[in-house]
Amino acid sequence: MADASDAAIFGPSKAALAFLGEAHGQLIGETFVEGRGETLIEVEDPASEQVIAKVRASSAEDLDQAVAAARKAFKGWSRTSGADRARIMLRFADLLERDADRLAEIETLENGMPIALSGATIKGFCADYVRYYAGLATKLEGSTIPARANGREALDLLVYTVREPVGVVGAIVPWNVPVSMIILKLAPALASGCTLVLKSAEVTPLTSILVARLWLEAGGPPGVFNLIHGLGHEIGAALVSHPGVDKITFTGSTAVGKEIVRAVSHDLKRVTLELGGKSPFVIFPDADLADAIPSAAMACFFLSGQNCMAGTRLFVHEKVLEPVLEGLAQTAAWLKVGPGLDPTTMIGPLVSARQKGRVLEHVQAAAAEGARLAYAGGVPDGVGHYVAPTIYADVTPDMRLAREEVFGPVLGVQSFGDDDEALLSAINATTYGLSGSVWTKDLSRAHRMARAIDSGQVGVNIHAALSPETPFGGNRQSGWGREFGREGIDSYLKTKAVSVNLGVIPG
Repeated sequence: MADASDAAIFGPSKAALAFLGEAHGQLIGETFVEGRGETLIEVEDPASEQVIAKVRASSAEDLDQAVAAARKAFKGWSRTSGADRARIMLRFADLLERDADRLAEIETLENGMPIALSGATIKGFCADYVRYYAGLATKLEGSTIPARANGREALDLLVYTVREPVGVVGAIVPWNVPVSMIILKLAPALASGCTLVLKSAEVTPLTSILVARLWLEAGGPPGVFNLIHGLGHEIGAALVSHPGVDKITFTGSTAVGKEIVRAVSHDLKRVTLELGGKSPFVIFPDADLADAIPSAAMACFFLSGQNCMAGTRLFVHEKVLEPVLEGLAQTAAWLKVGPGLDPTTMIGPLVSARQKGRVLEHVQAAAAEGARLAYAGGVPDGVGHYVAPTIYADVTPDMRLAREEVFGPVLGVQSFGDDDEALLSAINATTYGLSGSVWTKDLSRAHRMARAIDSGQVGVNIHAALSPETPFGGNRQSGWGREFGREGIDSYLKTKAVSVNLGVIPG
């Protein structure tokens, strides 16, 4: 267990300190300039609670210029061949790999996530995600349709479809995995031929600046990727309602997602939303507990629980409840809590004092509503927004811990018996539907459960199985649309049907 003095040992590198000391501007076209907004954003290291950088928010005029740059660039980028777009994207992916260590360190400093995790995420996901969509840039194909129209036979007509980019995309990203979330929006937009105005997360704007620099270094044309900063209810809201933006893609809370839907109703922008989650993790009595128990712990505690796919609703069959609770406590005790720059840290601090307060409210509510505390870990003494892994048993579906997204390392355990219908009713008794997993050796049961669980993704003996190729997204109040995979590029494209009268073809 780290203590407060350890935070000083695991400080920023000289290169990181040099970057933190620079001016941190917005990108409009091909130029980084300081924002002209009134708000000065103070970026805090969650482990030390020290302000490490300041970023001036963008103004309404800055936003107008960024959108104008994106609209101007769209004329050329949308007509650039898929092969040429792919070449630039592949260079961009190589640069992400080259600078992965620097990106990971800055991400850890502004977000708090363990350096081992930030490094592995950038190296093992971001570059490959860009490469996957670079490959799709040359495969945006339409189709021919043997259609009959206006009384003519199919042989009299040539009907075909064309896939076209929707235009200028406004992207709003969260703070929990900054680099990955930026890449998640950027790659399919670039591959489709769209241009982008991205608003960084207000508490983690620094990594977005580094990513934007790499895009320009890769040869990205000016205006294709523009970057603005600021508060969500100010510049974020202005981006959503801007008349020069054709589509909004947003990852964040369900409450903000609903606000976006209301805001775009005046011009019917396209919207993709990846919102909250309350994912079920189901352990049947025949499951391999040696695999299921540590997986259940990490499904909840990964990223300090600041993860929309977190398996915070653990359903355990009553026959194996006690050994599972014992194993969870042992796993949680093994997870080292400490500053993110410590390479041995597994659970870093939460992103802010505000987020820590929200999580502790859920902990207090669980105790007040009668849940049984099965494990409460320790945290480093002194500074840092730490909340240790916490496990509650005897949770019932009516408790806040079972209904609301915590976004922290707090696990609620519910038990179930042999009635699968009652279990499914409890699993689906939520407004969310993002992810989930079923742990059993009975493949028939696994497939039945996977089909019946109402969520965008279900794993069997695996949780949160994300890959660039696999579609991901939520049902119900977990969002609209899909990201990842071939489906991930569809929301950046529109389909045009063309019908050509060929006349009567001689027999």
